[in-house]
Amino acid sequence: MEKSRQVGMSWAAAYRAVALTGLVGNRMDCWVASRDEVQGRLFMDDCAKWARLLELGAGDFGERVLGGGRSGGDELRLANACAVRALSSSVDAQAGKRGIRILDEFALHADPRRLFAVAAPGITWGGSLEILSTHRGSGNYFNKLIVEAREGGNPKGFSLHRVTLQDAVEQGLLRKLKAKLPAEDPRQAMDEDTYLQFVRDSCPDEETWLEEYCCVPSDDAAAFLSLEWITAAEYAPAAAGARPEWDLSLEDLRRSKGPFYLGVDLGRERDLTVLWLLEVANGCVFTRRLVCMDRTPFSAQEERLYELLELPGLRRCCIDETGLGRQFAERAVQRYGERRVEGLTLSAPVKEELAYPLRAAFENGTIRVPPLDAVRADLRSLRRECSGTGALRFTAERGRFGHADRFWALALALRAARFGEERRRVHAERLPSRDVFMV
Repeated sequence: MEKSRQVGMSWAAAYRAVALTGLVGNRMDCWVASRDEVQGRLFMDDCAKWARLLELGAGDFGERVLGGGRSGGDELRLANACAVRALSSSVDAQAGKRGIRILDEFALHADPRRLFAVAAPGITWGGSLEILSTHRGSGNYFNKLIVEAREGGNPKGFSLHRVTLQDAVEQGLLRKLKAKLPAEDPRQAMDEDTYLQFVRDSCPDEETWLEEYCCVPSDDAAAFLSLEWITAAEYAPAAAGARPEWDLSLEDLRRSKGPFYLGVDLGRERDLTVLWLLEVANGCVFTRRLVCMDRTPFSAQEERLYELLELPGLRRCCIDETGLGRQFAERAVQRYGERRVEGLTLSAPVKEELAYPLRAAFENGTIRVPPLDAVRADLRSLRRECSGTGALRFTAERGRFGHADRFWALALALRAARFGEERRRVHAERLPSRDVFMV
């Protein structure tokens, strides 16, 4: 099933999981694979709620649904001695399991093709395989399965379904949503058309609306970065109430030795100013802080910048000095020195020098970015075009979340990291060798 976001499909899938697995005569467990531990736990919570409701109805007929013994957060035991179990997001967890299989948000898994290859043999001796997901680019294996089933003769024998947001609204989604919302929520006064437009307007761009809510996969061939690369590089969502791993506090940053590297893309009225802080560890670059400022006075922007430039672990910063950024970069160089701060004019050749190493980092899986819609849309917005003279140029549409500002800030941070790490390596090679004894 290709589906829109937030239409209750995981809730419905949880009901089906309990209803199938709990049938009298069934002897097969149900195995559920979600993208991450948090999503898996939410799915199992839904299963537990459905099981309790079904238990009430079954009791009228002298039957049971829930089994004896204690069910844990990743296991729901049923009266027929079978269970619904959540698997880890690791593909290897699928091996050796037989029975009913549910692959939830399939396209968001790190390697959908391999996940399918390992999970599909699990129904050889019976059971069923359900794949539910929102699209993540035209190159994702999920879309390849959809196209094969719809246009390629359906050799795998799938029952193919599609549920867009409009489909769900026409079948009563807005009415159910209003029953859950507080009375003062503005959506209470909306009709169906107004609500659909409201959701559309909330998307960062048209591509996101089509993919997330209309089941139209984004065109990976047109974007400079594929959506599959971006989602594979995202951190797992933080648990409720927890600070995201990529958003370290200033106190934590000040206590750390890093090394940190900073990229700055400057804006004022039309575009954002973005500060992107990276840390290099074990051959990978990790996002440690992302600051986005909209229509912020330069004095306030400099204050946020200097907070990061003064970190003990900061090694280098690259600033876009194109246009308004020239004075901004010059003042930072005067204050912190050329060894720490570098200004770059983002000409076409410089953009090319910045963009391709960033693309390689995503392709090689050596970068980690926040799991935010705005970040995803900004990184996806960059397009590579060829002019009439054959010259290569990079363009991006200006959307409600920016104008590829986050892309260039991240590319600048990566340049700072590459330059800084190379300088550290050369310095280490020049040091005289000596024996070190540890007691």
